[in-house]
Amino acid sequence: MKLNKKIFLGKKKLSVDKFLNKVLYNKTYGYYSTKNPFGRNGDFITSPNISFLFNEIIAIWIITEWEKLRKPKKINLIELGPGNGLMSLSILRTLKRFPELANSMNYFLFEKSNYLKKLQKKNLKNYDVKWIENFKKLKKFPSIFFGNEFFDALPVKQFIKKDNIVYEKFFELDKKNNIRANFCKIDKDQLKLLNNYQCLASKKFIEFPDQGFKELEKMTRVIKKNSGGILLIDYGYDRDFDAFTLQSVIKHKKNSILKNLGKADITYLVNFKLIKEFFGKHKLNVSKIETQGDFLRKYGIEHRAEIISKKMSFKSKADLYLRLKRLIGPEFMGKHFKVIYACANN
Repeated sequence: MKLNKKIFLGKKKLSVDKFLNKVLYNKTYGYYSTKNPFGRNGDFITSPNISFLFNEIIAIWIITEWEKLRKPKKINLIELGPGNGLMSLSILRTLKRFPELANSMNYFLFEKSNYLKKLQKKNLKNYDVKWIENFKKLKKFPSIFFGNEFFDALPVKQFIKKDNIVYEKFFELDKKNNIRANFCKIDKDQLKLLNNYQCLASKKFIEFPDQGFKELEKMTRVIKKNSGGILLIDYGYDRDFDAFTLQSVIKHKKNSILKNLGKADITYLVNFKLIKEFFGKHKLNVSKIETQGDFLRKYGIEHRAEIISKKMSFKSKADLYLRLKRLIGPEFMGKHFKVIYACANN
């Protein structure tokens, strides 16, 4: 109850995205600001923590894109939401074996949480990396942005359509300081924004990543100006899906959205058709949406596992392939996670 009061301090109601921003990122009680959510002792496990193979494939993808850009003498690499820094650690180790690229790159991490920055700095203390908050400060070199489970951790707005009228979802406190949902009719500017996206036209339930799109707009400006691209990998969907998708986990188990606030993770399923439409509107070349399994296979994860496993014991080999199955198996992350890439036209 005390935390509920803190969240709504000075506010009668909060839109879903503003509520999530406080619950997840507030510096004193926000989830990402106060704990390490990753691994067995945390609340969830991400692909980079499942297997180093995932990170190596991202490194191979970076090398491929660098070659497509004709091996520029200088290039910016920016990881979005780098978690505990272990994916960057594997990538940097891999890229070290390619001196021409390693000597030409400026490696940046885009992280909002000061708590996670400390973890990243500890894990990456032996590497030349920089943390960045403003993309305008990037030097005018080709820039490659990439993020795994970056977008689903950003606050999202929720809307519902009833009798052709659109209402935004808010949270508010009742007299007993319990949080409840309420809906308010949106204004013309918000309606115009939503109507600008064709893939939202037939939806009754709309989740709109307003904050996420503001971040992507900054990145697209850099890409269009200096060339490069952006890769996003996330838990989401690319078909018609009409429901609210906010979900919460704590200690690897499902949690009610409004329980354990500040102690549990809250994310949503990313609408990849909406992101693709966004990139199209910003005049970027957009790849087809593909599954994580297809993407990792395309860049040789199975072949890489085969090579590494030859020198392993039976036990280590079994563990390697079990982890590989989690990454690419259709019943696991292979199908449920999607990948999209957008790049400059030049």
